[in-house]
Amino acid sequence: MWRRIRALVIKEFLAVWRDKRSRFVLIGPPLIQLVVFSYAATFDIKDAAMAVLDRDGGPEAQRLIDDFGNSGAFQITRHLRAGHEIKAVIDAKDVSVVMVIPENFSRRLKGGSAGVEAGRPAVIQFISDGRMSNSAQVLAGYATRILERHNAEWLKRHGGRPVPAAVVVTRWFNPNLDSQWFIVLGLVAVLTLVVVLIVVALSVARERELGTFDQLLVTPMRPIEVMIGKTLPGLVIGLGEATLIFAVAVLWFEIPFLGSVALLYGALVVYLLAVIGIGLMISSLVRTQQQAILGAFLFIVPAIILSGFASPVENMPDWVQWLTHANPIRYFLIIVRGIFLKGLPANLVLGQLWPMALIALVNLGLAAWLFRRRLY
Repeated sequence: MWRRIRALVIKEFLAVWRDKRSRFVLIGPPLIQLVVFSYAATFDIKDAAMAVLDRDGGPEAQRLIDDFGNSGAFQITRHLRAGHEIKAVIDAKDVSVVMVIPENFSRRLKGGSAGVEAGRPAVIQFISDGRMSNSAQVLAGYATRILERHNAEWLKRHGGRPVPAAVVVTRWFNPNLDSQWFIVLGLVAVLTLVVVLIVVALSVARERELGTFDQLLVTPMRPIEVMIGKTLPGLVIGLGEATLIFAVAVLWFEIPFLGSVALLYGALVVYLLAVIGIGLMISSLVRTQQQAILGAFLFIVPAIILSGFASPVENMPDWVQWLTHANPIRYFLIIVRGIFLKGLPANLVLGQLWPMALIALVNLGLAAWLFRRRLY
């Protein structure tokens, strides 16, 4: 069995490598897109989930919280009780930002109006998730503008010094908000998806178009062996493509790698299996290479839009957010950015890995069913 599968795998690699267009698709476009998107892509954000740690508890602190909640830029979804909860909610991506109001907030405001502690405003800490670099920068600007309005209203009511309160921004995991860290790591998922999906989708379609698929049917190979033989080349190509981008990310863009290599590649294999399952389904349904390419791009465009690569999933309508749960890119983006930038632990990786594994099982199962149905 394995000798037959190995022969089919070798045949697939030779078919891809001998075709000049296939070689170009594997090497040229990914590198060009990696460079162009890394330098040219920009993102906007319209709102974000916020957690609040109110250590003051006074009416002035509550008024500030209300100002943020009613601003339209933030949605206050969590009220924390202790500082150790901050790491948990940011690590799990439950919120994008955490606002910490210190114990002396009301006292500083009152002191400012009475001339006590002159020049020392009440300080608000604003902790953002630096893994989403552009979002963190935009949200820091929102926070500053909201606080400026709050200060203006406070001065109308009380008078006193020009700056009753100030915000101090802390960015976790990407202190300098280098947007290339965000973009390049996202391109690992996007470019790997494009290359692997097209290669796998073309595999059976190319056989049918050249007339060699009928020859394959008369060999002793069973449908499951043919399917494994079509899967392994895509898996190897995807691993090589991702490894190339990882190397560019670390060596050229100098993105720090803080996590586990084993966790990263384990998640990558599961992600590739999910993508290969989609490619095999497309390949089983079409008859020509042109149809295969159209089918692949029919999936690629909405998959990237609904992945959280270009805009946060949290900004999408609720019914669209439900659709993203069937998208493997959504989970892999969280994993690759988390492992690279903050050394995401295994328990949090598993929380994103099991939905992706379920998607892979469903996709490969459907692909196997379609494959058998088209063979007989």
